[in-house]
Amino acid sequence: MSLLGPSDELPLTPRRVLVAGTSGSGKTTLSGRIGESLGLPHVELDSLFHGPGWQPRAEFADDVRALAARPRWVTEWQYHDARPVLAARADLLVWLDHPRATALRRLVWRTVRRRVAGTVLWNGNVEPPLYTVFTDREHVVRWAWNAHGRTRHHVDVLRASGGPAPVVVRLRGQREVDEWRSGPLRRVAGYGPDGRATPAER
Repeated sequence: MSLLGPSDELPLTPRRVLVAGTSGSGKTTLSGRIGESLGLPHVELDSLFHGPGWQPRAEFADDVRALAARPRWVTEWQYHDARPVLAARADLLVWLDHPRATALRRLVWRTVRRRVAGTVLWNGNVEPPLYTVFTDREHVVRWAWNAHGRTRHHVDVLRASGGPAPVVVRLRGQREVDEWRSGPLRRVAGYGPDGRATPAER
């Protein structure tokens, strides 16, 4: 299976889309924008996983299976047990293969912003005190630094599996993300080169 790049046309109109990448790569943001472009409901996978006090929800596996069975969706490709369930149903996977420094810079800024603002996340959770980046081995910033190369491994395994697999688009850096959104994604959503809706979409 070949990798598509930011200028390659999509061979289908996606109905079930995954966005892969390390923490801070922009998975959730891009998932939401893909959903808006294609009219797909965006389900944030973190909202299914995290219960109160950052504890995993017992219903997570059942919720993932129910999500995968739906005819249309876009979500993030993460969590060990969720990946194969979602990949088996997806027809497009967008891989955000950003440099480690780019993803880490975004993640640190997001973490600080949420903590300072007291942003309430899923099921009442908030970011922990900032000093915990030094005391908690599982802090998201430390985890992201150590796990940066894992997404590449997961994508490689998926592509080498030999079974049915989604079309994979690899985007390296924000410039390629913007190019893909304004080009192939926009066109498959029913817009021509001039930005106008095609007759079928009017």
